[in-house]
Amino acid sequence: MPLPNFDVQKLMTSAKSFFGGKNESVIGLDIGSSSLKVVQVRKEGGRAVLETYGELALGPYGGLDVGRATNLPTDKLAEAIKDLFREANVTAKSASIALPLSSALLTFVELPSMEEDKLAKIISLEARKYIPVPINEVTLDWLVLPKVSSTATPSETSPDTKERTQAPAVEKITVMIVAIHNQVLDKYQEVALKTGLTNTSYEIEVYSSIRATLGHDMSPMMIIDIGAGITKVAMVEQGLMKSVHMVSRGSQEATIAISHSLNVSITKAEKLKREIGLDGRDSESQKVSSIIESVIGYIFTEANRILLAYQSKNNKTITKVILTGGGVLLKGLPEYVRKWLEADVVFGDSFSKLEYPAFLEPVLSEAGPEFSVAIGLALKRLQDLG
Repeated sequence: MPLPNFDVQKLMTSAKSFFGGKNESVIGLDIGSSSLKVVQVRKEGGRAVLETYGELALGPYGGLDVGRATNLPTDKLAEAIKDLFREANVTAKSASIALPLSSALLTFVELPSMEEDKLAKIISLEARKYIPVPINEVTLDWLVLPKVSSTATPSETSPDTKERTQAPAVEKITVMIVAIHNQVLDKYQEVALKTGLTNTSYEIEVYSSIRATLGHDMSPMMIIDIGAGITKVAMVEQGLMKSVHMVSRGSQEATIAISHSLNVSITKAEKLKREIGLDGRDSESQKVSSIIESVIGYIFTEANRILLAYQSKNNKTITKVILTGGGVLLKGLPEYVRKWLEADVVFGDSFSKLEYPAFLEPVLSEAGPEFSVAIGLALKRLQDLG
């Protein structure tokens, strides 16, 4: 069925194709609340090569404006994915698809060290303490986190250390337990089937984003992913996620606030947000910046609270913050965040993990934060296939 009022510019679709598709090509598909993003890559000479990429707004498929969050049924979602694949010239069928963090339950537990078969049984029992639904309604996964080197100093050792160390210490491990509701998995599997994707794997979006944005820096850092409706804040150390939090604000809140305050359409408000951001110079544009700041101020108040709590609990200093997600592409945002969090602030340059034609450098460097999840998924798929 043709899409009503299909217009590439209106739907904010961007797509580029560079190389002919090959059998070893794989897809990373990020199904966000307000847009779809896809990248298709192949492995060549030990490097991941970008073949094509694209983005499509989902609002119009639900009768809403561009930039608005939606909750589309599987038929509409599959229709949108097919449209995006056609416009971006996506040819691969092997895909990794992002699962929303909001549909998952992540918890970190400390357990005695034990053999893996015993650990699996213990985790199934332990998970019941944290999951508010019957265990048979979710799919469980877990990961034993490697030990992070301690920064404790002799002065931090309590006076009775000698006495306590005479007894054999029980070695502890930290386990991250992940639970996904089966209904969520069923929905995404149905979408994959209706879209014609095969050999499909799934991953919670925040893992994909971390994979795409982290370099060789193993120091403690914070990753802030601002989506349309939700912001994800992850604490990462030695390349591993140590904790993750959700903040119930996103970029669409700023658009809606501009629309209501200035009595303009959502489309006009979205344009003002992107063009002015936090960098308003004259009296009129400063109104827009002030409205945006009133919304994102809540996000970074929460981020600062999370940062301070992590530093205090772990005796670590966070000196770097990475911004990802479409909502971070606001003029003046890095400077704003730097004042709030007192750390070095950079955009996630996810396309740096891929090979691509040099002439695309300016475009892809700017788009990097938006495509971090999709690129992380594609890299995972290449790893899975060897």
